[in-house]
Amino acid sequence: MTTAFSRASLKLDAAKEVEHITQSIRDIVGNRLRRQGTVVALSGGIDSSTVAALCVKALGKEKVFGLQMPERHSAGDTGDLSGLIAGHLGIETIFQDISPVLEAVGCYKKQEAAYQKVLPQYGPGWKAKIVLPSVLSEDSLRLFSLVAEDPEGTQIKKRLSLKAYLEIVAATNFKQRVRKMLEYYHADRLNYAVAGTPNRLEYDQGFFVKLGDGAADLKPIAHLYKTQVYQLAEYLGVPEEICSRPPTTDTYSLPQSQEEFYFSLPYEKMDLCLYGKNHNLPDADVAAATEITVEQLQRIYADIEQKRRTSAYLHLPPQLIDDVREINNSSRTGYPVTHQ
Repeated sequence: MTTAFSRASLKLDAAKEVEHITQSIRDIVGNRLRRQGTVVALSGGIDSSTVAALCVKALGKEKVFGLQMPERHSAGDTGDLSGLIAGHLGIETIFQDISPVLEAVGCYKKQEAAYQKVLPQYGPGWKAKIVLPSVLSEDSLRLFSLVAEDPEGTQIKKRLSLKAYLEIVAATNFKQRVRKMLEYYHADRLNYAVAGTPNRLEYDQGFFVKLGDGAADLKPIAHLYKTQVYQLAEYLGVPEEICSRPPTTDTYSLPQSQEEFYFSLPYEKMDLCLYGKNHNLPDADVAAATEITVEQLQRIYADIEQKRRTSAYLHLPPQLIDDVREINNSSRTGYPVTHQ
C-alpha cells in the first residue's frame, strides 16, 4: 500500500527558499537590528556551515565573521571541517581553543566529579558520554545512562540518577556558554549580529543550552527540518566532506550522535514524525513513510510532546513581575518594546 506522504513531502524549492532566507537576513540585520554583518560559530557541521553560507550570500563574505572554538573533547575533524567551510566561503575567522577557559572555570573537574558519583573508578585516561535508550524499543520510562570507557578500551554502562544527570549536564553546558560569550565579544567589537544555527528539530525539541547555543540575534534555519537543511547545503555548494558528516553533539569525550543523546531516532525519521504531527497527518500514513509501526509512532509523538513541555523554559524570556512597557515608547525606535 502506498501513501501520499513520504520523504518527498519535505522537498524544498531550494532556490526560492535561499532567496527568501537571504532577503530576510538582510532585512533583519540591516533594518531591525541595525548591525553591519553577522558572527557565526563554525563547528564543521551541516547547520553552522549552511548558516554561514546563507549569511555570505545575503551580506557578502566581507560581512561574515567565523569563529572556530574547539575544546579538548571535540572530535579530531572539527577543526579541519570548520576551517574547510571558512576557506570555501572566503570569510575571516579566528581559531580559539576554549579548553583553557573551561579549565579555569572548572568544567572538566566538575564533569569528572559528577562521573565519579556514578562510577568511582573514573579517572585520568577515561572517556565518557551520556545516552538515552531508543524510543522505538522502549515502552517504559526512558532514563539517561553514563557510558564510560577505561584507558584499555573497556566500556561500562551505568544508569544515571536525576541528580547525577543534572550535574553532568550543568558542567557540560559551560562549553556552549563560553562559546557564546566569545561570539558576542566579536559581535560587539564589529557591530555585528550573532547568527544562531539551530534547525527546526533542535529548536522545537529544546536541543540547545539556554544562554549558550540557544542565544542569538537571528536564527536563519530554525524553520527548516534537518532534511531541508541538507538540501540547502547541497544547493549552496557546502563541501561534500561536511554534507556527509553524521550529525554529532561533539560535546563529550566519547563519540556521540544526536540520536543517542537526545532524539533517540535518526533525524530523517524524526523529521517525518515531527512534520506529520505538525500537519495532523493520519498516523498510518506517517508510520508507513517512516517505516515504523503506528504504536511506535504514538510513542514518538508522546516523546515530542514531553520534550516540548520540559524545554518550554528554555524558550522563555526573563519573566517580569509587572508590565514595564511604555505605551508610546515604540515611536522612538519604530518597533514595539518587548520583554526580551
